[in-house]
Amino acid sequence: MIDFPDELDFPVIDGHNDLPWECRRSRGSSIEGIDGEESTLHTDLPKLRTGGVVGQFWSVYVHIDEPDPVRTTLQQIDLVHRLVARYPDDLLLARSAADVRSAIGSGRIGSLLGAEGGHSIGNDLAILRTFARLGVRYMTLTHNADTPWADSALGQHTHGGLNDRGREVVAEMERIGMLVDLSHVSAATMSDVLDVATAPVIFSHSSVAALNDHPRNVPDHVLERLAGNGGVVMNTFVPMFISAEYAEWHAAGETGPEPVVTVSHIADHVEHARDVAGVDHIGLGGDYDGTPTFPGDVRDVSQYPVLARELQRRGWSTADLRALAGGNILRVLEETDDRFAAI
Repeated sequence: MIDFPDELDFPVIDGHNDLPWECRRSRGSSIEGIDGEESTLHTDLPKLRTGGVVGQFWSVYVHIDEPDPVRTTLQQIDLVHRLVARYPDDLLLARSAADVRSAIGSGRIGSLLGAEGGHSIGNDLAILRTFARLGVRYMTLTHNADTPWADSALGQHTHGGLNDRGREVVAEMERIGMLVDLSHVSAATMSDVLDVATAPVIFSHSSVAALNDHPRNVPDHVLERLAGNGGVVMNTFVPMFISAEYAEWHAAGETGPEPVVTVSHIADHVEHARDVAGVDHIGLGGDYDGTPTFPGDVRDVSQYPVLARELQRRGWSTADLRALAGGNILRVLEETDDRFAAI
């Protein structure tokens, strides 16, 4: 069990936040005003403080159809570095669990980086290693299309899972301590990775298929293997993934009244993941600023305590809440820190 300061009841280390892409998309890559209380973003510094966020994986996502994905990903990495430098009293660039602990100790938010989609490296392991040296701590193997070496949940499934090149990519990621992220990949790819993984894997922002059979969600047979792997599934808050009714409404063209989705849906997914994978293998990956709409009672990053209260109402202990909020992913970081530090 990873200990946090006693005053932190629900210290969140979130697995996936798309603020860098939203800054690029709607703000010309400006990071000004992120400390402003008048922000209309899902994520800003006051909201992060209110939400009890002590660590954040910032996604350095780029579109799958980018003509030069390596260059664009470098620009997104630069944006996160600029963000941390612009707000040094609030953010600390983190490469390790020790860095996250240092951030917490100094009253700042540990800022980690995650690359969303293997297309970002241009099928080049030298680029993968370069991203690691710049602080990218995980890579999602695919986004919403197959890579040359792995099938996506929403792709054409051209490889039947992970091919030999994909196994080479996974092996290199593990060698250098970069976490393998299985959000967005097909169920076959999930299983193929777990067949060869020698280090804990993560799902940076995923829900469970048993409650909503969406291709982006994780089947029980995969969740059952997480304990043996030591990995973590970080539950997301995206309505389409947590509510089958909402997913059907969206697929039908969003006609008629929008289905109501609440924190209770999220708690149901969290509890199912706990029951199948174990309480030591769950976490949170909200995906804020990555989709337009979130459940009304957890509409932005200030609302993580709403989930904590819902789970407390359901009988969760403080120790289990802390494990979910951040303790489990901090353990995974610690177990892989030495290799990452050596890159």
